[in-house]
Amino acid sequence: MKHFLLLLTLLFFCCQEQPDYDIVLTNAVIYDGSGQEPYLGDIAINGDTIAKIGEPKTLHGRNDIDVAGKAVAPGFINMLSWANVSLLEDGRSQSDIRQGVTLEVLGEGRSMGPLNASMKEEMQNDQGDITFDVSWTTLGEYLQHLEDKGISTNVASFVGNGTLRQYVIGYENRPATKEELQEMKNLAAVAMEEGAVGLSSSLLYAPSMYADTEELIELSKVASDYNGMYISHIRNEGDKLLESIDELIRISKEADLPSEVYHLKASQKKNWPKMDLAIAKIDSARNAGLVITADIYTYNASSTGLHVQLPDWAREGGIDAMLKRLAVPENRSKAIEELEFRNAPETIMLVGFKMDSLWKYTGKYIPELAKEWGMTNEETVVDLITKDQSRVQVVYFSMSEENIAKKVAIPWVSFCSDAGSYTNEGVFIEQSTHPRGYGSFIRVLGKFARDEGVITLQEGIRKLTSLPASNLKLKKRGSLTVGNFADIVVFEPNTVTDKATFTDPHQYAEGVQHVFVNGIQVLDNGEHTGAHAGRFVKGPGYKTN
Repeated sequence: MKHFLLLLTLLFFCCQEQPDYDIVLTNAVIYDGSGQEPYLGDIAINGDTIAKIGEPKTLHGRNDIDVAGKAVAPGFINMLSWANVSLLEDGRSQSDIRQGVTLEVLGEGRSMGPLNASMKEEMQNDQGDITFDVSWTTLGEYLQHLEDKGISTNVASFVGNGTLRQYVIGYENRPATKEELQEMKNLAAVAMEEGAVGLSSSLLYAPSMYADTEELIELSKVASDYNGMYISHIRNEGDKLLESIDELIRISKEADLPSEVYHLKASQKKNWPKMDLAIAKIDSARNAGLVITADIYTYNASSTGLHVQLPDWAREGGIDAMLKRLAVPENRSKAIEELEFRNAPETIMLVGFKMDSLWKYTGKYIPELAKEWGMTNEETVVDLITKDQSRVQVVYFSMSEENIAKKVAIPWVSFCSDAGSYTNEGVFIEQSTHPRGYGSFIRVLGKFARDEGVITLQEGIRKLTSLPASNLKLKKRGSLTVGNFADIVVFEPNTVTDKATFTDPHQYAEGVQHVFVNGIQVLDNGEHTGAHAGRFVKGPGYKTN
């Protein structure tokens, strides 16, 4: 009898339905990244992969998560991230993860490799509040270092032309020789084979700016050989916006590769009408068969160093050379005399300093500080840079809200933060920052889709997911498709909102409930799980050793 009962028990358990999947998101409103209307269904995950998408309540997993009609979308892609240092400090990538970002794309003009001995020394010596050992040499080694260290988001990177130039030429403002150009091309090829997604430039800054168009074309040809793209902070976003876009279009055509404008903008009020012409210029190039795209952040203010207001000669050779130059009284006087504001002084807000004694000026505008110091605006800029012994981080309120909405609606525009990914505690809150580090992506879903109706929610999601994934030629990412990696975000469309402001930026966005990276839950009911699920995502030219 005892054996009979045991047999019945075994038969009972054997006949029970066994879970087919590791995780199932049930009752989901699925936005698959295509831009099409959403549909109801279940999404099953096995390991790091989307295993099946079925009708509602038809799939069964070892861990069933009822998302109760919330939106489920592919993980979002940050096309311009400066998380390269913040991830070394805290791999959780909290300010972006809490917006649904699952891939940080690094390397705007400058990348974390390749490095020679002097570049490593400079990187080590120039560290501020965040300190780290520069234990890598190549770009691929850096990205693998992040993965090995433990990060919550995936990472990819462009190789920066400024980094290639510094490696070979240093900060000299001159054309590359034939031999130097070939060395840069060889370094670019190595980076592409390691997994870089393309070549980037940042032509407002030294030494990237010292490359002429022909040099950029030759380097871009290397990226083209590996099926990568060219992406650029163009030379001028104000008075010469249209000419700068022409340069990018020429590079795209002559090097035969897709190209993208970083954070497309028309800076300064007098240039706002040029945005329509810039859009028309890119549309014309696209109609002629070129693949030209752009990305933007969703705010009317940019952020960079105050030093870009200085004359070009004063900035030659990088920050250290600039500071030494300005320490000479004659050079200080000349810089003040020749300084012509690229942005109106009253639109420049101070947000980041190296010296503790200057933090009290955070949130002030240049004319306010000039009045307090009894100086002209020009004197204040030069003296502030020399007092802080840094480029001084500022916010420039230089863009039109109307133009931002116009750009959000363009089908070929994706999104970026142009910022690090932070935790709102510890070393990160010792400085102010731009709110885009906490809200640029959630504003697409909340402000522009839900509140203002500039785009539909499904179109906003497409522009956050499949569009950048396609531009970068990434495999198995950017859409909710069976066989793709399970980078997934679950959010409440009616409540998603950005909280960060210019005066109080260190505030997380709200409304994102769950985030999965490579099938591992990184955000659970709005709280970080501490999981380090991120990987080094390699570009189309990657070659295994």
